Amino acid sequence: MPNIKSAKKRVKIIETKTAQNRVTKKAYKEAIKDFEVAVKDNSKNKTELYNKAVSLIDKAWSKGVLAKNTAARKKAGLAKLLNK
Repeated sequence: MPNIKSAKKRVKIIETKTAQNRVTKKAYKEAIKDFEVAVKDNSKNKTELYNKAVSLIDKAWSKGVLAKNTAARKKAGLAKLLNK
């Protein structure tokens, strides 16, 4: 445990940010899974789910949860699935 006041504050801030990052990660991962299931079932709303997944990936990238190339790679993989 930190002894210095500013270090204690940083611990609290890091815990808050970690929780926010987990929520963001879970959101885009669930969207990807929903899209993959829709593609597998050849559902009619797969385009909507694709757009939602890409949007959430972009949000994760803009918040710094995902690296730029990782986000691009994930979006490219989803596009590949959509156009199959």
